[in-house]
Amino acid sequence: MVDVESRATHDDHLSVRVWLRLLSCTNIVERRVAARLREEFATTLPRFDFLSQLERAPAGLRMTEISKRMMVTGGNITAIAHQLIGEGLITRTPAPGDRRASIVRLTRAGRRGFAEMARRHEDWMIAMFDGLDERERTQLYTLLAKLKRRLGAVTSDEREP
Repeated sequence: MVDVESRATHDDHLSVRVWLRLLSCTNIVERRVAARLREEFATTLPRFDFLSQLERAPAGLRMTEISKRMMVTGGNITAIAHQLIGEGLITRTPAPGDRRASIVRLTRAGRRGFAEMARRHEDWMIAMFDGLDERERTQLYTLLAKLKRRLGAVTSDEREP
């Protein structure tokens, strides 16, 4: 399978090759999860992510907050919300004190449906990472946390080449 990592050569800096490998792994996992969500639940990854945000916020979220958390436009969120409302998985009510804003919550059916999807999602993750033993998964998790901290700590001066 040709992927973004195939762009790299041994002459490329190791950091470039690591970045491309991370991107390749992310793309593979995302494609597999999207395919399984489609096959088993007739849903999409963005819809799963939307429901996931609400599952973590039982009191509900403003549409703008969901948009920020998912890093997508408000128009995308609105379209997903309309679909999920139509399927009885979420409700949308005016926000107290701001009639222009809406609060979105999972319905009972939405909570049940998402719980099953989340359980299967966890099974898929376990299966995809089963080629690594627990020590290796822990090591990978720790190294990625270190990279994430470093990337988050980079100042604007450090970003300049």
